[in-house]
Amino acid sequence: MARTANPADGYLANLTTPVQAELQRASVYAVLANLLWIGQAAAAGSVIASLVNSADGVLNPWLAAFIFTIIGLTRSLLDYHGTSLCFQAADKVTQQARRALLAAEALRSPMDSKQPSSASVASLAAEKLAALHPYLMRYKSASTRVMIVPLVILVATLPLSWVVTVTLLIVGPLIPVFMALIGIAAGEASEKHMREVGTLNAGLLENLNALVDIRILDASSHTISRFRLAATDLHQRTMAVLRIAFLSSTVLELFAAIGVAMVAVYVGFVLLGEIRFGTWGNTLSIGEGVFLLMLAPEYFQPLRDLATAWHDKATAKAVAAELHELSQHQQQGILGQGGVAQSGQLGQSLLKTTQLSWQNPTGQLLHFPDIDIRAGQSIAIMGPSGSGKSTWLSMLAGLVEPANGQITAAGLPLNQENADAWRTHIGWMSQTPWFISGTLRDNFALAGNVDDTDALQRALQLASIGDLLDSLPQGIDTRLGETGSGVSGGEGRRLMLARMALANRPLILADEPTSDLDESTAAAVGDALVELVAAGAALIVATHDPRLTARMQTHFTLGDQA
Repeated sequence: MARTANPADGYLANLTTPVQAELQRASVYAVLANLLWIGQAAAAGSVIASLVNSADGVLNPWLAAFIFTIIGLTRSLLDYHGTSLCFQAADKVTQQARRALLAAEALRSPMDSKQPSSASVASLAAEKLAALHPYLMRYKSASTRVMIVPLVILVATLPLSWVVTVTLLIVGPLIPVFMALIGIAAGEASEKHMREVGTLNAGLLENLNALVDIRILDASSHTISRFRLAATDLHQRTMAVLRIAFLSSTVLELFAAIGVAMVAVYVGFVLLGEIRFGTWGNTLSIGEGVFLLMLAPEYFQPLRDLATAWHDKATAKAVAAELHELSQHQQQGILGQGGVAQSGQLGQSLLKTTQLSWQNPTGQLLHFPDIDIRAGQSIAIMGPSGSGKSTWLSMLAGLVEPANGQITAAGLPLNQENADAWRTHIGWMSQTPWFISGTLRDNFALAGNVDDTDALQRALQLASIGDLLDSLPQGIDTRLGETGSGVSGGEGRRLMLARMALANRPLILADEPTSDLDESTAAAVGDALVELVAAGAALIVATHDPRLTARMQTHFTLGDQA
């Protein structure tokens, strides 16, 4: 039965394809550095032999010491250049993978029902992708050296002692056999460990976002208990990976120590004259014995390095498997590239839709009314939860592609080519306040020129937040969390409104702008939206609020089947 190819292997190979030339060059440097040790061992043997008996030294001891030093410096330079190449290649692959992941997620529609949690994506981008670094730094070099260096050392030892060669030849292959057996378990453990890291991060973010609800429901003890269980499970999986790593290291060091010890015992007894076979009829000189003793550990070194890199590969494959799984999900994307584009020209009709529909995750086809909105007009969309109000707004912004129908934006059919430019005309007010983690000034700077004092004051006045800024410890330079931590929900909503007013966009899309607000705050938000319309902006608002709906010029109600 043919073995099924692991898709993670193919994905990992694709990731490293752009840097194969650098990795191969680094491997050549590593092989040369290792092979030069043979020359250093010969020089060291000659020096020691001369010190014991000046007649036994092949070279003048000073010349041999000089050769030893020069070869050592050459090896250091080769190691430095090889390591630098590997580091640059690893950095390049990690950055490219991170950019590709973030670019793909940035183009994912907010209405994609299969989108992963932001915590799992952040964990993958910031933490897990870094696990590719050790693999790229070590594995290619180690696997290349293990195929060349031990064979050359066997050839170097054979003319001096066939016993040493046979000893190394018998002990050496046992290491990769046991390493492969342990590596299977290591791969499975690493994959489970990586998956558990993402699950724990996602769970932590969900708990933080739901912290208020957890306290209200008095579920703190239950939440802490669940998180403790998840953390304990991650701890156990981490220890399982470490146990396998220590087991493989122990097996490797055991066989390497046995091999080196057998060579040392044999050479020692030959030099003492107690053993008289295995040297092709001639006894070993002191220099030759030292030479063989120095080569034995170097014979096992590539195998040791490969064992370490083997665990790096198991971890890298686990990351590649997660990236591959994420790439296999059919992603519902936005129109455009999600970047900054030059604004296009606006006609009399800002936005027109014809026979729009969208299929929800359950397969139900939602239909939407036709609209033709111009500057200074307002539309309210009513309907029960699940009727498609938020989806419709996302569709009008090019964040969701319709199943059928057409959107004409600024006189042009909305498509991949002009969606980014279209979004430069839109002011977006989401149902949940979101900010960048920075000061209020930083957040306002996303919308417009905060150095324009008059425009900033008009925006603050429209949103009625002048008193709020005065009450904050550092005013406009007060730091906010991503969800507006430090201000109330109503204050966060008004800050979003001020940011949108500062942007001065011709079309405003507002999703439930007054939900969960007290009556006075909801009225203030409604006043601000109406004032923006009076100033010439077009407004489309999705809402359950009948008082806000009554202030809009046109109303649409989406039915349960809409």
